[in-house]
Formats: sequence, C-alpha cells, structure tokens
Amino acid sequence: MIRPIAFSLSVAAILLSGCTPVSPAPVATAPAAAPVASSPLLDDVRVLSGDDMQGRDTGSAGGERARAYIVSRLEAMGVQPAPFGRLQPFEATGRTREGVKRFSGVNIVGLIPGTRVADRYIVVTAHYDHVGMNDGQIYHGADDNASGVATMLELARRLKAQAPEHSVLIVALDGEERGLLGAREFVKAPPVPLSSISLNLNFDMTARAETDGHLWVTGGYQHPDLRRILEPIPAQGAVSFAFGKDTPQDTGENNWVDSSDHAAFHEAGVPFLYMGVEFHPDYHRPSDTFERINPAVFTSATELAIAGFHALDKGLDH
Repeated sequence: MIRPIAFSLSVAAILLSGCTPVSPAPVATAPAAAPVASSPLLDDVRVLSGDDMQGRDTGSAGGERARAYIVSRLEAMGVQPAPFGRLQPFEATGRTREGVKRFSGVNIVGLIPGTRVADRYIVVTAHYDHVGMNDGQIYHGADDNASGVATMLELARRLKAQAPEHSVLIVALDGEERGLLGAREFVKAPPVPLSSISLNLNFDMTARAETDGHLWVTGGYQHPDLRRILEPIPAQGAVSFAFGKDTPQDTGENNWVDSSDHAAFHEAGVPFLYMGVEFHPDYHRPSDTFERINPAVFTSATELAIAGFHALDKGLDH
C-alpha cells in the first residue's frame, strides 16, 4: 500500500515508489499468534511472506518465486488464463530511494467465467510485490500484501466451486510499491475492454483488522450505489465494514483513493472499491511477519470481503 505523505528515511524504513513508512518509532510488540490448524488462506500468507521470498521486490528473484507460487495455486484450482495468457510482462519506470529506475514486472491473470452476465467483468486485484530488502533486513510484507493475495486466492477457490454471476478476472499485480506500475499496465492493455468492466475490487492489507475492528471500504463516496450494496452485510466475527477515507475532507494519509492499485482504475473511469485495514506499527517494517497475524481476525476479514464480493456480484448489472 502506498501512503500519500512525505517522510524521512531511517535504517528501518525503505523508500519504494512513494510508499511511505511510518515515522521511526518503537515498534509495539504484538502477541504471538496462537497455533491454529492450517488452511489455504493462512498457508498462502505464510509462504508469500517467508524469508526465501526476500520481500518480493519487483524484478527480484524473490518476486519471481512469489509469482511462480501464485501461478501454481491458480493452476491447481483450475483457474484458466486470461485471453492474452496467464502472464502480462511489462517494463516501467518506478521510484527508488536512489531515484528513478526501470523495472521489469509481471502481472498474473486468471479468468473465471460468469453465469448471468458473462460479458461483464469484476476485476479482483491484489498486489503481490513488496519492498524487498534493505541493509540486510527482509521486509516480509505479510499484511502488505501477502494477505490481500491470500484473500483473493481464497475467493478464487470458492468461485471455482460455485461460479459467479459476472465473469471475474483474478489479477495479482506487480510493482504497486514502485508506483502502481502493474495496475497502470493492466489498465493500459487490459485483456477485455475497459467498457466491459463493471468494478475493480482491490484487496490490499486484509489481515490486521484488530487495530480497530474494521475492514475499511474506500470508494463509497465516489460510488454510493456500491456502498448501499455493502452496508447491510453484518460483521464476521470481530470484523465489520467501515466506510470512508475517500471524501474531500479526508486529507493526507487519511485519504486512500490513490493509495493502492485501484487508483489506476479510478483514473481510467472504472468503478472501484478498495478493502483494507488501518495502518499498524509493523507497516513497511521488517516486523510485518506472518507471526504477527491473528489467524481468527484475518479469517473473519476474509469472510467479510468474500461476502462483500458476493453482494456486489448479485447487485450489479440488472
């Protein structure tokens, strides 16, 4: 996730494409997650945030390993490639701590055909890149954004078991941390006409809802009809929807309209909703690890996000 404010660097803060770590401060100690039975949702976060992924920087060996893992998950589920294929390579210029740099990124795209309005699409996105390594430390990116990818993969698994009403493009985007590079490439060269996309639903940081008990929904101010679809959905466990961070009164880091990949869709005139949790002390720090995720809270947030998808799928294009 990209924070829209300036900041100063420290040993524990790495600049990546306008992504802004919190100001240096003591990191609060989170209680270790209690051991739980394995699930695909938790396994995906554990793998994607592991040391061997080396922070999943765009164009890195760790990013390539993460990409191979996500492709293997989609293929094991039987999610077919997009019309242009499974992968969408791109070259783009992004920002680094040293200045601008040319990056080679790759988006991953799957298609799940719909039943009621197969010619209309919901594009579900989550960026799989993170900020890599700095001074020998791995920035694991468990919440940002292995969690959003895991939520998206869990949704894909369920849609393969019970087909959606809209056709759904499952898109793991690269280069978000370098400046929404993959999202801009997808919008520039989409596998289907932009005019056929009813909604972009973007998951970015879905795990750590214990901060305030909310999975935030941004975009309801711009699209009040979409907000009305989601408002009746009850809480899942200890996690409920909260709407906002999208009005003219929301300024700086409290406005999330341009904070992640949904911004590229919004700029192109595609309706969007963003689902993500509030910032926490481990944001863009090496301490954003799997062990700091509360499995019950993350599972509840994912169930809520999936309930939101189903409501939107049923409510749109009548």
